Amino acid sequence: MQAAPVRPTARPLAAARFALRAVETLLLAGGQRTARRNAWSAVVEDRRAARARAESQSVIEAVSDRSSQAT
Repeated sequence: MQAAPVRPTARPLAAARFALRAVETLLLAGGQRTARRNAWSAVVEDRRAARARAESQSVIEAVSDRSSQAT
């Protein structure tokens, strides 16, 4: 009579998944911080550029109004 084949249990796979996820979390933690910092820098830069565009537009309109009144 032959013995039934030994099947791997789910426990070692779950432990391996947990270990991999823990390592992934440790490795990506700094990357996520960097990504958030980069995203915030982009938001700040976009706001600065939008403010500069609005100021430029108002200056152009003011100069345009003066030019049309002078003629």
